[in-house]
Amino acid sequence: MSDELDQEPVATRRADTERSLFEAPPMGEQERMVEAILFASAEPVTVAELTARLPHGADPAEALVHLRKRYEGRGVRVVKVGDAWAIRTAPDLGYLMQKETVETRKLSRAAIETLAIIAYHQPVTRAEIEEIRGVSVSRGTVDQLIEMEWIRFGRRKMSPGRPVTFVVTQGFLDHFGLESARDLPGLKELRAAGLLENRPLPGVQVEGEEDESDEDEGQSELFEE
Repeated sequence: MSDELDQEPVATRRADTERSLFEAPPMGEQERMVEAILFASAEPVTVAELTARLPHGADPAEALVHLRKRYEGRGVRVVKVGDAWAIRTAPDLGYLMQKETVETRKLSRAAIETLAIIAYHQPVTRAEIEEIRGVSVSRGTVDQLIEMEWIRFGRRKMSPGRPVTFVVTQGFLDHFGLESARDLPGLKELRAAGLLENRPLPGVQVEGEEDESDEDEGQSELFEE
């Protein structure tokens, strides 16, 4: 009789343990589990993925409903991204995550020459730029100038094929303190502003300034008006 009594607590504990393996944890604990998974995951997590991670019998969909409500008005929110869920910064606090930096980018000589040709000959087509430079203009060079918002597409030229033209932007004029393209500086001013290196460009001549190189004789004058 006494042996049966001594064994009963052990059997009861074993039954409770086995039953706990198949019973879902309290909803509060499920919320904590879902919260931990979302917080640690670099990518949004689907309900199916949560179900696979949580104990048997857990209901991650219901846990998400409670968790989402609990995070309302907080600095971070539980949000749905497609068919998945994630913890994200509250939209009105997004500005706190931004960091402004000044990026200095040096233009290549090809970009400088292309920009100068556009500035002094606008509106000008790609073919005309290549004719003046004497070499082809890579797409990357034009893309860089467009990305910097220093040039933009102009009107199409009334010639066979209706090629698009390029012109300088208001941002370009503003950067160099110009009211219009008519106020473009001369060669010395361009060099002082860092647009030109201290070596001559092919055939560069500006009215009122002497040609600084005889090596490029016969090539087109980029800045001749």
